[in-house]
Amino acid sequence: MKENICINLKNTEGFISTEEVIALAKQSTRHLDALNAGTGQGNDFLGWLTLPEDIQAQFNDIEKCAEQLRSLTDTTVVIGIGGSYLGAKAVLEALGNSIPANNKNHNIIFAGHTICEDYLADLLEFLENKNYSIVNISKSGTTTEPAIAFRVLRNHLESKVGKEAAAKRIVAITDAKKGALRSLATANGYKTFVIPDNVGGRFSVLTPVGLLPIALCGFDIREIVKGAQVMESITRKNKEAEKNPALIYAAARNLLLRSGKTTEIFVGFTPKLHFMAEWWKQLYGESEGKEGKGIFPAAVDFTTDLHSMGQYIQEGQRIIFETFVSVKNPSKKITIPMEKEDADQLNYLAGKRLTEVNHNAETGTILAHNDGGVPVIKIEVPELSGYYIGQLIYFYEIACAVSGYILDVNPFDQPGVEAYKKNMFALLNKPGFEEASKKIRERLS
Repeated sequence: MKENICINLKNTEGFISTEEVIALAKQSTRHLDALNAGTGQGNDFLGWLTLPEDIQAQFNDIEKCAEQLRSLTDTTVVIGIGGSYLGAKAVLEALGNSIPANNKNHNIIFAGHTICEDYLADLLEFLENKNYSIVNISKSGTTTEPAIAFRVLRNHLESKVGKEAAAKRIVAITDAKKGALRSLATANGYKTFVIPDNVGGRFSVLTPVGLLPIALCGFDIREIVKGAQVMESITRKNKEAEKNPALIYAAARNLLLRSGKTTEIFVGFTPKLHFMAEWWKQLYGESEGKEGKGIFPAAVDFTTDLHSMGQYIQEGQRIIFETFVSVKNPSKKITIPMEKEDADQLNYLAGKRLTEVNHNAETGTILAHNDGGVPVIKIEVPELSGYYIGQLIYFYEIACAVSGYILDVNPFDQPGVEAYKKNMFALLNKPGFEEASKKIRERLS
């Protein structure tokens, strides 16, 4: 029987008690009930709860589409912003080669997550010598960043291979019936997948939004979903609170918040988790940060950032707690060699695997940060495989929903995201924003 990811709270002792955590976790079973019954806030966005079962009907179609794009092209540009790209990027980084040039699978590049002119110009230069396809991800087709990228890239691709050939290389992942991208796809005959109405962007990695780019790179989407399904069985209807890691995590982080720890730092000891942390930051920041509430999500890559942010974490304001995502087994092996001269004084490490050094750095960091007043939650992951990445995704999603309900906010909306857009549209003189434009220009004058 395979191990599962698990949670370790040993290094939160002295800050919060096990009894407190279990008590709040038990109280939070009512939030599981609300999720499963669809009676809580945001209950029209709960489709992600059953995705591990529901998405299986689309496996063949997703895999066939990925195979077809790989047969036509060597590179795919995936266009999307927020949850429309972070989930796929997180999984590809976790499962792929640490050195991008060494990845032998289909080349994936992301666009539409920035309006930076240099980025898009550099991308167009790169694509001049590439045989590429496009996967455009947008529910509406009018979100500014991806819409601009798609307009530019679609024109570039059509100029390069012709409109008819380009249509065979473009896939749209969008609304089932409405929106600008759906209309474009219908008019041009693009292959399409649907973003379910009841799944928000940051919870969409187990839909075609995340699974098509992952399949394009040759990774086993079935293993990922299998891992998520196992975690669903462990968490979604498990009201034995002390054995439900999602309830324990949600309870622990909220108790730490109540004790004055307002910032949670996601810590990975492998660069492969960098974008998992970025996905996590969006998931928790967008779900909890509203009504003057929420824990601020930050992230570091150790040991790298121990030589920069480590100083603040050790001795700065005592508003921080950390969640270490600890990977037990690496996928590759390096042993430190013996040297006769020992000029670097590393012979005491000779014969040891690099992972042993890394794990001891992790343990030493936890002890140091504990001594400095920083509680540490530890999420233990057996290895970075598709199966365990699937577990991690579902674990974080359901814990996020429960945590949002503990905070008494709607974890499935993001009203604050619209504020910058309204100002930007007014400054760009978008039709319908004339009055807002006038007020902003008076404010800026």
